[in-house]
Amino acid sequence: MTGFDTAKLAIKLDKHAEKRADEAEALARFTGSLVRRAQQRHVAVWLSEVSAEITSVQYAALEILHDRPGINQRQLGDDLDVDRSTIADLVARMVRNDLVRRTDDPIDKRSYVLFLTASGKKQLAALRPRVEEVERILTARLAAEEVLQLRRLLLALLPPQV
Repeated sequence: MTGFDTAKLAIKLDKHAEKRADEAEALARFTGSLVRRAQQRHVAVWLSEVSAEITSVQYAALEILHDRPGINQRQLGDDLDVDRSTIADLVARMVRNDLVRRTDDPIDKRSYVLFLTASGKKQLAALRPRVEEVERILTARLAAEEVLQLRRLLLALLPPQV
C-alpha cells in the first residue's frame, strides 16, 4: 500500500468514525435510547459482578420476600411490576432452585404465600455486597447528589403507583 492509499484509507476511517459519532449523538436525543443503553450496561455489569444464574428481578424478589415474608404471589408481582404469567414463572423457577418456599395462603386457599428458604436467605446475603458493587460501578462517575437526582428522574419516568 502506498502512502497515498494509506492516506485515503485514514480519511475513509475518519469519516466512518465521524458518521458513527453523529449517529450516537442523534440517538442521545432520545430518552428511550439512553434508557435502553443504560439497561444494557446494567445487565453487562450484573453478569460480570453478580450472577448469570440469578437475575436482577430475582434478586429484587429475594429482597422483597426478606422484608415482607408471607406475601402472596400477586403482591410480589405488583411490587416487581410484572404480570401474572411472568411472576408465576419467576416464582416457579425460584422454588425449583430452592430459593423460595410456596405454601397455601391460610386466608385465600386459591392463592400462595411465599417465604425465603434457608438457601434463599444465604444466597441473598452472598449477593448483597455484589449488588452494591454493581451500584458503585454504574454510578462511579456521579456525585452523591447526582445519584439521588438520577433515581428521582428515573422514578418520574415510571407510571404512578395505584
